Amino acid sequence: MQKVTILGCGVVGATIAYELSRQPDFQITVIDRNMPAQGSTGAALGVLMGVVSSKTKGRAWQLRQTSLQRYETLIPEVEAMTGLRIPYNRQGLVLLATSLGDMEKWATLAEVRKSQGWDLDLWQPETLGQRCPQINLGDSWNPHPSPLPEREREQEKSAIWGAVYSPSDRQIDPVALTTTLVAAAQKNGVKFHFGVNISINPNLSLEKLDTNWLILATGLGTTELTKTIGTPVDIRPVLGQAIQLEMPFALGNPAFQPVITRDDIHIVSIASGLRSNIANHHYWIGATVEFADAQGVVSAQTELLENLRKEAIQFCPGLAEGKIVKTWSGLRPRPEGQPAPIIKKLPNHERIILATGHYRNGVLLAPATAIAVLELLHS
Repeated sequence: MQKVTILGCGVVGATIAYELSRQPDFQITVIDRNMPAQGSTGAALGVLMGVVSSKTKGRAWQLRQTSLQRYETLIPEVEAMTGLRIPYNRQGLVLLATSLGDMEKWATLAEVRKSQGWDLDLWQPETLGQRCPQINLGDSWNPHPSPLPEREREQEKSAIWGAVYSPSDRQIDPVALTTTLVAAAQKNGVKFHFGVNISINPNLSLEKLDTNWLILATGLGTTELTKTIGTPVDIRPVLGQAIQLEMPFALGNPAFQPVITRDDIHIVSIASGLRSNIANHHYWIGATVEFADAQGVVSAQTELLENLRKEAIQFCPGLAEGKIVKTWSGLRPRPEGQPAPIIKKLPNHERIILATGHYRNGVLLAPATAIAVLELLHS
């Protein structure tokens, strides 16, 4: 029996704990200084942009594909185990085109995805208007553009040329997912300890920690932990903010509420909004991407959040009727000098595994990360 200790209980740590708990040869302990999903996981929209991603090969695509496939079995699996429900929007994702070039690029991507066994549908403006009537297509849309005065050229920039619809991409509630995974892992015998601070000393001995393997799913805390043992992993904070709106009506068709995104601005229907028999509907608009200043300080800029709301209203005017009921901000862990995420053994420490630095894709890539960690444990 191999003893495995996981540091960190965000969505990545919780998913690893659950996946390992399905194996008979591991005794698993999870430690976190906070309660589950209090870090980056708690400040995530849970948009799973996999098929519509521009990544088409290599590690980046394989991680996305593996996660999307596992999510389809993982959600019903842990719901059945725990009796809990995870808000999971299976109505896909609509990515809006702001140029003819976008449509041409996505036509090429659709052919690639078809060869890989995934569907992408190209929607011309007429189809988009029928499926998502809440979208402002822009008066200046013209399939045969001609030279325009400056003012009209500015309008042309905001026109929507169509969309690509990805029926296999998803959106999930990250906090509900994490807490359900914890409950399922506990049923499989995993021990969780919250409110506990762990430090790693320079003379690290895993025997002193009473474990055979140490998995660092510690996000931004990874840098400090690894620095103390002489193998620092540089992970920087990137701040994101989002707004929750309460609407007096559903946007577009109440029975069809996919994620809608344009220029990296997401409109996400919160689970209650998928029910047409309720008085109010809720949507997230997010999220900003805010880097540290010259002094390394990251602070939320309220004007960026307001700009985000205004830009979303530009292509989805109905949002102007919404009442702001909540905002959040949180830090995402972005690796410096290497691609995200980091899933590997820590150099010079063969029994320490890094599962960290997912930047903005922690929720998307959590299942694939857990599978990769399992492979490292068996290597």
